[in-house]
Amino acid sequence: MTIIDEGRPRNAVTREVHGFLTRDGITPRELRRIAKEEISAYPSVSFGAGTAVAVTGTDGQFQIETAQGQIFAAKKILFAVGMKDEPLDIPGLEEVYGKSAFVCPYCDGWELREQSLVVINKGAELMHFAPLISGWTNRFTVCTNGPDELTDAEREEFRRNRVSLYDSPILHIDSSDGIVQQVVLEDGTIVPCTGIFFKPELVTGSKLPRTIGCQITEWGTVVVDDFGKTNVPGIYSAGDAASRTHQAVAAASMGAFVAAVINNELNTKAWRKNL
Repeated sequence: MTIIDEGRPRNAVTREVHGFLTRDGITPRELRRIAKEEISAYPSVSFGAGTAVAVTGTDGQFQIETAQGQIFAAKKILFAVGMKDEPLDIPGLEEVYGKSAFVCPYCDGWELREQSLVVINKGAELMHFAPLISGWTNRFTVCTNGPDELTDAEREEFRRNRVSLYDSPILHIDSSDGIVQQVVLEDGTIVPCTGIFFKPELVTGSKLPRTIGCQITEWGTVVVDDFGKTNVPGIYSAGDAASRTHQAVAAASMGAFVAAVINNELNTKAWRKNL
């Protein structure tokens, strides 16, 4: 087995990994270092540093080419390419992302509990997110950065929970050394805060699943069945690239399961080759 890794994970901007049993609070870099060290103990596994840019062939006879000019042959392919954030189009957000602005309260809500926060979200996603964030703090303000896409009943829900809603576009975010200080809106409103949760726009971490013919959902993940199989024979996907549950431990669990599926298929085929 060969692992091709470009070494640019989405969580590289964050300081700590949370929710990963036995590794809570570890840096993403250290988690990856330990993982590679442990995997390297198995002689059947090798690492190919670089970025895969092309995949050709069919089930049992795939060929992968990297941007560095390496060519790898494979019987099966597992895309664990994760998701990537689209460029952050709010001035000042990039400076605080991963330091005091986050996307998942399950990953980073504990550190920001009971603080004054700003939630940047709107519509149906906001109606899911607001009750969730309220489990960590009731001191949050919603900035929808444009039309809120809510019904009157939904706005009343926020009013009853004493959560302020601002739909003026965000002018910029002020911060110091990565720690947010305030969100400034175009209408002049200033919202002081010490942390931000926002909804990012995401794309699949690689275009290869789409280019080889894998079906992609409307939110950008690879369509798989219960065993991680895509619609393309011999191609599998796991982790964030194939799920909307973006947590390191969930991605690792799914990857381990799908790897076992692939291993079983290869072993079964080898067992029956002389029948």
